[in-house]
Amino acid sequence: MSPGVSVPGSSAVPGSPAASGRCLAGRAELAVSPGDPVRRRLCVRPGTVVTLVLRPRPDDKRWKEVRSSAPALVVASGWRPDADGTAHATLRCAGTRGGEALVTVTAGAPDVAGAARPAFTLDVRVVPYAREG
Repeated sequence: MSPGVSVPGSSAVPGSPAASGRCLAGRAELAVSPGDPVRRRLCVRPGTVVTLVLRPRPDDKRWKEVRSSAPALVVASGWRPDADGTAHATLRCAGTRGGEALVTVTAGAPDVAGAARPAFTLDVRVVPYAREG
């Protein structure tokens, strides 16, 4: 299993490409800590709900917001920054569709004007279950 991913109630584990059938399903939690790669890939099945936990940053920047490049496929909701610098978001994947979306989390200094910059990107691939025909 990949570091930082826990899969309560999931029927699969993360890792290999979808061709091997190893995509997350059900509910999962993905933790992002300082020092982790700034870009990750995640394969999920339709209907999967991923809780993204962003640990406090060591610099003076705070997590600002989360956005999905394809909200029809992966909806980012439930954004909640905590006082200690941890932030939480819920990623809900489409119930039947497959495709890819980039989920971007921005960070910025709390006392500096200007736009926050991307600090973490999650490449989400939603892979439908095989149909018998």
